[in-house]
Amino acid sequence: MIGLDYLKDRRILLLIAIVALLAAADAYYGIHLGIEFSGGTEIPLTLQHSVTPATMTSLLSTLQQRVSTFGLKEVTIEGIGDSAVYLIIPSVNQNDINSTIAVVEQQGIFQGIVNGEVAINGSNILGGSGGIQPSVTTSGNNATWVVSFYTTTSGADHFAKIAYGQANKPLYMFLDRPENAVVLLNSSVITAQGINAQEGLQAMSSALELGNQTIPVELLGNGTAGWKNTYAFFKNNKNRYSDVILENNTPAYIVQNLTSLNYTVTEKTAQQMLPSFIASGNFSSSILLNAWPAVGLLSAPILSAGVTNGGINEAYQITGNAQNGTTLQQRVQSAQNESSTIASVLSGGALPVSVIVGVPFTTPPTLGQHFEVISVFALLLAVVAVAITISIRYKRAFLVMPIILTTVAELFIIVSIIGTIGTIDLAAVAGMIAVVGTGVDAQIIISDEVIVGSGEASFKSKLNHAFYIVWADAILLIIAMLPLLFSSSLVTVIGFAESTILGALFGAVITRPAFGAILSRHFSKGGAA
Repeated sequence: MIGLDYLKDRRILLLIAIVALLAAADAYYGIHLGIEFSGGTEIPLTLQHSVTPATMTSLLSTLQQRVSTFGLKEVTIEGIGDSAVYLIIPSVNQNDINSTIAVVEQQGIFQGIVNGEVAINGSNILGGSGGIQPSVTTSGNNATWVVSFYTTTSGADHFAKIAYGQANKPLYMFLDRPENAVVLLNSSVITAQGINAQEGLQAMSSALELGNQTIPVELLGNGTAGWKNTYAFFKNNKNRYSDVILENNTPAYIVQNLTSLNYTVTEKTAQQMLPSFIASGNFSSSILLNAWPAVGLLSAPILSAGVTNGGINEAYQITGNAQNGTTLQQRVQSAQNESSTIASVLSGGALPVSVIVGVPFTTPPTLGQHFEVISVFALLLAVVAVAITISIRYKRAFLVMPIILTTVAELFIIVSIIGTIGTIDLAAVAGMIAVVGTGVDAQIIISDEVIVGSGEASFKSKLNHAFYIVWADAILLIIAMLPLLFSSSLVTVIGFAESTILGALFGAVITRPAFGAILSRHFSKGGAA
């Protein structure tokens, strides 16, 4: 009957009701643990510049569409402040990590260029439900990938106008074509393929033509004498171009010369710098540039008479050959990865702002389980320590149970809210331990007023005085944590701020009033235990 008497207090009933509702939510939605506990990889992305909330929402939506199309499961994408994003994947496999980075680091700007004019771009593509489909075919020991996509009616109409009368000419399909850039290429890369250097240069120059955004290609001869002639071009054009794309084994003195002219140097691998040529057929030149990873050229299909007569066609294909692998199986896998990446980028669309991929942080599942055990033990130890401290301080055995119950309830509320809406990480657990510690102050204040305070005042006035102090402490703590909550540079401590703020808020509103109600009902009836 004594227990039922406590249930008559609305403050205690409110605490029980909230715990019951959150328990039901946990059972339905589940608790989301961070990679520190479940294992996985966290990939930090830094935005090129700060963005508005609307742009951040668009960025997160695009990234989510990309990773979903690519087939990545249970990926979490979180915007941090206005200039950072955390992408979390439940995998520590290096191939999964590399594939994810390949998907998200591309800007995703697609352009189809005919005769130096943009005939189709990414805004014309029907992504997502529009039916972008990658596939791989084999012929002998080679693997070829194909990405099919559809365009909007307006996009197809624009393409028909630009492509009209351009039969047998190439449609250069670029993904993230560089801007304000110059390509510095060793002439041996062309001649090693049995192609005349000047003929290859002409084919590349034709492919990179686009009004005032044409990308020049400078051929680097052998020795320092060859560089001196090329250096003059870069010196004379340093105000026109800002970036230089070159191979990563280019001599250091050349890179130093370019950086001294304030160029931004982008290094590519030998495979990326290798252009792919094909016979031109009926085109004016004997060869055409078919693909070139260094500048984002995916493929260059020849326009047939059927698509250059003014008719509207809404279906297109991008094709290419596997870039890596020595065996057929490896080439097929390479082609699948490349086509899936391109399909996912096209499906998601262009990013509204460029991102810089940071160093991935990986936690093995076994280490995560170890962290989980230690965290639970630390929380239980903190609760027990608080209960013992208060009990010894007031020498009242009765205090142990209310302290444990309300503290555990407070922790449960924090875990449920953060775990269902967000993710519980190590920083959040640290905040929970801190909340248990701050609970000592509030419980001492309440206990002092109710048990030790002057007996002349009513229990209601004693509690009011105690909660005046409790509320003041909670408000000050919340104000102190707000800068951390909205920090874009201290992202690793945001979980700590979330736990602390929730603990202070729900402690002052829910659990501490319930604790005070229990003490008030017990001692107002002369309880001495």
